[in-house]
Amino acid sequence: MFPIIRFLICNLFIAILTGIIFAVRYGLKSQLSARRQYQLWFLLLGLLAVPFLPVQLPGSGRAAAWFTNLGSRSTHDISPASGSPGAAGQTGAAGWISDFGISVSRNAPSFTETLLFFIWLAGMAVMLLLLIRSYFRLRHIKRSSLPLQNRDILALYGRCLHETHIRRNIPVRSTAFLRSPVITGFLKPCIYLPLHLISDCDPADLRYMLLHELQHYRHKDAAVNYLMNIAAVLYWFNPFVWLALKEMRGDRETACDSAVLEMLETKYYEDYGHTLINFAEKISLIPFPFASGMGGNMKQLKKRILNISSYRPESAWRRIRGICIYCLTALLLLAGVPALSTDAAGEDIYKFDKKGEDISYPDLSSYFNGYDGTFVLYDTAADAWQIYNEEHAALRVPPDSTYKIYNALLGLEAGIISPGQTQMGWDGKNYPFEEWNADQDLNTAMRDSVNWYFQSLDRQAGPSAIKDYLRQIRYGNEDNSHGTDTYWLESSLKISAIEQVQLLKRLYDYDLPADKANINEVKNALFLRQNGEEKLYGKTGTGRVDGHDVNGWFVGWLERPDRTYFFAVNLKGSSGATGALASDTAQAILADIQ
Repeated sequence: MFPIIRFLICNLFIAILTGIIFAVRYGLKSQLSARRQYQLWFLLLGLLAVPFLPVQLPGSGRAAAWFTNLGSRSTHDISPASGSPGAAGQTGAAGWISDFGISVSRNAPSFTETLLFFIWLAGMAVMLLLLIRSYFRLRHIKRSSLPLQNRDILALYGRCLHETHIRRNIPVRSTAFLRSPVITGFLKPCIYLPLHLISDCDPADLRYMLLHELQHYRHKDAAVNYLMNIAAVLYWFNPFVWLALKEMRGDRETACDSAVLEMLETKYYEDYGHTLINFAEKISLIPFPFASGMGGNMKQLKKRILNISSYRPESAWRRIRGICIYCLTALLLLAGVPALSTDAAGEDIYKFDKKGEDISYPDLSSYFNGYDGTFVLYDTAADAWQIYNEEHAALRVPPDSTYKIYNALLGLEAGIISPGQTQMGWDGKNYPFEEWNADQDLNTAMRDSVNWYFQSLDRQAGPSAIKDYLRQIRYGNEDNSHGTDTYWLESSLKISAIEQVQLLKRLYDYDLPADKANINEVKNALFLRQNGEEKLYGKTGTGRVDGHDVNGWFVGWLERPDRTYFFAVNLKGSSGATGALASDTAQAILADIQ
């Protein structure tokens, strides 16, 4: 389902950005030509398309998350993992590490979301019906119209085409069903003249009207009409968009008036204004949404007459100022574009600086059993990287329980726990795994991936301290906006496999802003097994969504006498992508590395 809540939040930002355009348009009106004022609205049309782009823009979601999470601890509904704990529990091969996880629910929208979504669809349906009705009315007018036969007016029209430097032969037809001249059609444009203008209009007045309609053709206003209609359908509920589109139509006519005046000698400006005044009653109807015409409501006509009376040709210096103001406004609005993205769960790619790095790309697909995944390894002795599936290795995904490595370090640094004193009492709640229903210390909490232990550390530290800590250690996208208990559980916090390896190396080298004793306490909690002189440290993580294991992690390091390997495995899938499977995959690859 379309993310309707985020879309509504985007509309708050659209209202703010629309206000900026209005402020520039009115505050700097004397510095902007009529054409430039009209072009400001093109920026808005671009902004209105952003929420529907199928990509995540840099920084998107963070501003909107402030609204969606204000006063809320979590955006996900937490429920125990379905089935037996073994589904996301004990590793199949090793049996010495638990990969317990709980499921988050994010597929089923709430009743309110569903209701809002269908209200939005219903509104769009009504708007589409109105547009279709207008289309068929215009189609009827086209079919009932006749080619213009008046030779004098045809000759006048030919001169107008020459004046506007238009070589295309745009047909002119007469109709009894319009009160205002219009031009319609993008691929096959045609001008329609009301019969009352043909019979009653002075040739000079008709010339001005024809010149005005041809300006619509020159500036491709038919294409802009389609974009405006799409915006009106999608944003039918937003009064700021409706006001902006109304002003845009008025500015479009004013821009065409100015384009005509630019062609005329100064002495004819007054005559052009008189044409509007004399025919105001006859042409003061808003044209069809698929057409551009000289008409408009009385307020718009008054504004256009005032523009004509004060019109002066644009000087070179004013043109330069106008371009600069336009570009600065575009840059200002561009800063707000990320807040308009509805694809908050879109892909976030880590930009790995490979300059000077020794990197090889082995084919390890046989180890992944058809799962989409990646393996990243850094060899300290060779100072070299091995990366399988580089694109996936740079993709930031939720860390799930692998984040507990750094969660524990935060608790130690904050003084919530301390080396040798990491015991925490069970709160008596019945958790879905028996191992969780007991007092814990850091070693048992890390081994059994006890969520409540680490969530307690986060609650005592507080969101602000967590945010500062993520920034200090440069953890992935540093985003803990989606609830203190769940930001690392298939939620806002994300990290790539490459970053996982880089952070582990910094932890191992005591290169994090933390006390050495605290780092040693975390290292000890990550110890898994020893085989001769070989020691393995690591942590699994499983992301469960609606009962399906979709994101499996195993990260850590392997110590050998002559070198240390830092590694990260990540698996993605619709089901079965567990930390247990990631652990088996990593151990199989590491066993084959000589």
